Amino acid sequence: MLSSLCVAQKKEIIQLKDNIKDRKGLTRSLIFIDNRPDKNIGAIHDKKDIVELTFANDDLKGFIENWFKEDNKTLGNNDIVLMLEELKIYEEQDSNRTFPYVKVRIKLSSFIKRNDKYYFIGRYNNVIVSNPNITVHPSIFLAGEIAEIFAQFIKASYYPNITPGYFIPESEINRYEEYLSKGYKAFSNDALKDGVYTSFQKFHNQEPDPDYSLKKNKKGKVVQLIYNDLETSLYKMYCYVENGKAYKTTPVGFDEMNKDAKGFYIYSSRTNLFAASQTGGLFVGAVAGGLVGALIGAAIDSSSDANAGAVQGVGFRSTMESNVYLDSLTGGYVFEK
Repeated sequence: MLSSLCVAQKKEIIQLKDNIKDRKGLTRSLIFIDNRPDKNIGAIHDKKDIVELTFANDDLKGFIENWFKEDNKTLGNNDIVLMLEELKIYEEQDSNRTFPYVKVRIKLSSFIKRNDKYYFIGRYNNVIVSNPNITVHPSIFLAGEIAEIFAQFIKASYYPNITPGYFIPESEINRYEEYLSKGYKAFSNDALKDGVYTSFQKFHNQEPDPDYSLKKNKKGKVVQLIYNDLETSLYKMYCYVENGKAYKTTPVGFDEMNKDAKGFYIYSSRTNLFAASQTGGLFVGAVAGGLVGALIGAAIDSSSDANAGAVQGVGFRSTMESNVYLDSLTGGYVFEK
């Protein structure tokens, strides 16, 4: 115990200094809510040191809100709320790995506030992995990834694509997921409706698109998506349901969607979900408003793309297969390993 206490602990600062200017000037304020149960991010082994990750300022709310003010002099009418729900760094040795990987779990959500009503914009909910076998300093690497996710996610949240009338009362904001999930028909209904779903929102509401159908080959494999008798790309489809079973479109084919108490999931890996598609090219989820945000992928408008939720370029692209959940509000991939 004494020896562990005597180890000199170093600090790695998460530098929130990227430009977060709203280039359209639509945003009036950025309100930050820190809902983490534990404000301590944690410490990891880095070479011979134990390194703690921390922000530059203990007053994170004031720091982030001032960050916005410094970069935005032309203000609009939108009040954006950024909620940090989880940020924890740790080391984990998975069952099929010979050494532990350094990981950070981060969950960020955003809303637009109008009077006492909050409208959900989107969220980033993932585990970022650092492979110590190829990363010299995992603490520096992950601190940089966290900072860039904050910046890109904030910028993506400036241009919300929200549903009018679908709001969260101010009294429910701290339990927004439970409040919004009440209408998750795909999860709560006993059976799924057969058909093609062109977005996660349609799947969420169990509204298959009657204009779309599937074409199969002689072996019964789905090979084409049909729109009003015309062939179109499979990647316009979020998933399809056949005989009550759902299948998710991915770059390497269709993965069966299963369900447990936590929600729907597929069994896959980062490598597969970041892979070049069968038709060529790398698919990265779109971000609302056409904002270029390759780092975040589909953090905001994850229902718009078959590969929604894949976060291009963030962390180590592990080949390890595990349950990858589909975010109950966005349909994006939630990696837990």
